[in-house]
Amino acid sequence: MSRAVAEFPWETTPLGPMADWPPALKIACGMMLNSHFPKAIAWGSDLTTIYNSAFAPILGEKKNSLGRSFADIWAEAWDDIEPIATKAMNGSATFIEDFPLVINRHGYDETASFTFCYSPIYDERGTVCGFMDTVIETTAKVEQQKRTDFLNRELHHRIKNMLASVAAIANQTVRGSISINDARVSLQHRIAALANAHTKILDAQSRKVDLEEIVRAALSPHLGDGRVVTFEGPRLDLDERQSMALALTVNELTTNAVKFGAFSQGTGSVMVTWGVDPTADEGRGFFFVWAERGGPAVAPPSKEGFGSILLSQIAPVDFGGEVSMEYGEGGFVYRLFGDRDKLPVH
Repeated sequence: MSRAVAEFPWETTPLGPMADWPPALKIACGMMLNSHFPKAIAWGSDLTTIYNSAFAPILGEKKNSLGRSFADIWAEAWDDIEPIATKAMNGSATFIEDFPLVINRHGYDETASFTFCYSPIYDERGTVCGFMDTVIETTAKVEQQKRTDFLNRELHHRIKNMLASVAAIANQTVRGSISINDARVSLQHRIAALANAHTKILDAQSRKVDLEEIVRAALSPHLGDGRVVTFEGPRLDLDERQSMALALTVNELTTNAVKFGAFSQGTGSVMVTWGVDPTADEGRGFFFVWAERGGPAVAPPSKEGFGSILLSQIAPVDFGGEVSMEYGEGGFVYRLFGDRDKLPVH
């Protein structure tokens, strides 16, 4: 930029030939060009612009900015900048951090942030003749701070929801258990199911989690000892609430299978299937089926505890659907039907 400034035809601008520049402008220009910090000078009533190499990236693709009016260069943002420039020309410096501006430097409007200072430049008589713009772009820092703030709010929200869920589950588990030990084991399994589902959500770094991953995570504490589970279904994403609901559902189904159903004997197995029927009526289409085979005959529970309420009433809420449960000689079959339109868009 030192070479560009020296070779520029300043006689075509309000500044006139460089040899005729006032000492204050020559000194300010020399200091600016020898600085590695982004700087620009706006001189005179026309705010004729001179800038250094470090300032060039801030201009982007704004062509032929040297020698133009500062107001013309930043015309798209001048309504926001002009009061600060006027204040500097009146002798008052301004320092602003992370100031947002809508600018067009690459052929499209973008919101960028800048920390800058407009400092008056005085001549030997004490008259303000222009101002120095010392600036650094902080767009990346501001965007990162926004992401951090969002993640902190999201974490706070998720923790509140998780604690509320744990409190509700603990309350219902204690009320529906026949002994302290029974309550302890049930609560441990239910909280583990929530924790596993929550881990999958965090690992996915989004609000969408693969259904099969949730089912496998909820099953993992109960597998082993020859227990056989088969899975059949397409890649299907669930949102956060659906993931939590399904994790608790699968945990409940697995616990019941271990106590009373297919997993209570060495010969039993479970087949888990799911999918979406695009031809189903509105409000339908999603299905999830847990089918036990090879175990003892099963009968409906004699009383309705929290587990039964979870399977029949709570689970379908986040899927906008309903359930059916079959008990008999062939084994327990649980079917969850839902609204395909409530699933996250792929």
